[in-house]
Amino acid sequence: MRVEQCSSEPVDATRDVDVTVVGAGPVGLVLAAELALAGATVQVFERRTAPDESAKAGGINVPTAEALDRRGLLPAAEQVQRELFERMGFARAVDDQAPGGGERARQPRLTGHFAGMVLDADLVDWSDPDLAAHASVGGARMVPQRELEALLAEHVARLGVPVRRGVAVTALDDTGDGVLVGTTAGPVRTGWLVGCDGGRSTVRRLAGVDFPGTDPELTGRVATVDIADPEKLANGWTWSTRGVYRCGPERGRVITVEFDGASGDRSAPVTLAELQASLRRVSGTDVTLTALRGAATRWTDNARQAATYRSGRVLLAGDAAHVHSPFGGQGLNLGVGDAMNLGWKLGAVVAGWAPEGLLDTYDAERHPLGAWVLDWTRAQIGVLRGDAKSAALRAVVADLLSTGAGATHTVKQLSGVTQRVDLPGDHPLVGRFAPDLWLGNGSRLVDHGHGGGFLLLDRTPDGAFARLASAWAGRVSSVTDDHTTPTGVLVRPDGVVAWASDTTDVTDLEAALHRWAGAPSSAARVCSPTAARSTRTGTPSDADGRPPARTFES
Repeated sequence: MRVEQCSSEPVDATRDVDVTVVGAGPVGLVLAAELALAGATVQVFERRTAPDESAKAGGINVPTAEALDRRGLLPAAEQVQRELFERMGFARAVDDQAPGGGERARQPRLTGHFAGMVLDADLVDWSDPDLAAHASVGGARMVPQRELEALLAEHVARLGVPVRRGVAVTALDDTGDGVLVGTTAGPVRTGWLVGCDGGRSTVRRLAGVDFPGTDPELTGRVATVDIADPEKLANGWTWSTRGVYRCGPERGRVITVEFDGASGDRSAPVTLAELQASLRRVSGTDVTLTALRGAATRWTDNARQAATYRSGRVLLAGDAAHVHSPFGGQGLNLGVGDAMNLGWKLGAVVAGWAPEGLLDTYDAERHPLGAWVLDWTRAQIGVLRGDAKSAALRAVVADLLSTGAGATHTVKQLSGVTQRVDLPGDHPLVGRFAPDLWLGNGSRLVDHGHGGGFLLLDRTPDGAFARLASAWAGRVSSVTDDHTTPTGVLVRPDGVVAWASDTTDVTDLEAALHRWAGAPSSAARVCSPTAARSTRTGTPSDADGRPPARTFES
């Protein structure tokens, strides 16, 4: 499934491109795809000449899986998981009851771990509203990073986005109306530049963005290997005073963690001898590794976050904006969330229907979540150490995780289903990722939005919400359904609910459309709230007394 988009042609310095994305990992590819769907001209530069084949993240969380679902990529992701489970020898588990009353069957329960303490699926309350509302993507959670990148490369290729490999950024100059970029293939003029180029981001450094945080104290290694005597190693996570190691769940996959102050050269390739020596130290055995299958990865618990995700016309996403240890599998998912949030907003600014002020909400919405993830990973390091105090703390945390409430809470945090953006509105759905919304015809709301844009669910008896949104044609797609609650839901292109209601009042919807979708895109008259009567109250809204629609300022 690997698609390589390489270009040996020199970069055209005379051609204006709306956005240049630096980095062709999953974050850069998601961002490029979202920009293309928004109508922007976009190109991707990647310093590597070929896709990174090293062992990295082993799965994705719910928001990432739902991002794939929103773009019609869920079937391909489900196929990746099925093939992975077949290789691992796992049988496919299916519940008798499909989620949300629909036809999509639930998949094996995936829980994750906290500091190596695997959460027991049997303790989790899967009927918890937060978990039950996001069950449709259960068949696409075990998608390793390499397979995800290949899937996204195909997606970007279909959208016609050029990915130019072997091109590194060497300089940049934000001129106020664009960015002049120096590259190893020649100079480039671009409207906007986005660094998705990893923890050692060249774009971040050249832009002069501070990267404060905490220094590393451990070295971790992950690889898939051939083991001559696997019986010498315990399955799962194992702690000792020398460190931590894990074998599985995929055959030959090993992880080692040593609290050595992150010494050594992190840029050097991880050799089989280095990995074997580390595994022998932490396991206390003389286990023998005979071969590396693919490249190994070395990492630390260096935890840092960019002081700002935007500096003029230069923006940061993914590891360029935040780095931390991979415990809990948060890094890849956090970066994909960045790309989904930024993609439609930058696309709107490029298209001209939103002012630059919309981009300020990118930092405002994503920076707090990044800070939370950094602390979440730091906390796990605190219970991983081999000293007696950390061991005692680990025992306390293990007791909490062995309870139903503790396991359920932690799974919800790890899965991402509780993530929320602080947005105006009193409805409990506002600011959350849209739940599984099944329609009367058996489809889901997400099935109607694979091309990007806003989605409006209208369950009013007379289609009042859809009539109002028709003035935003081309940006908002309306889907009508049988009358029930919620009566209306407006979902942003990144999956966040911008407005929701259990009534038929259009006042707040009009404000939300102006706030997020800009001025009406057609000459159609925006339905005045005075013309819309609530079927619940029968009382017209007071047009003169309603709050003005909130819009972004440039």
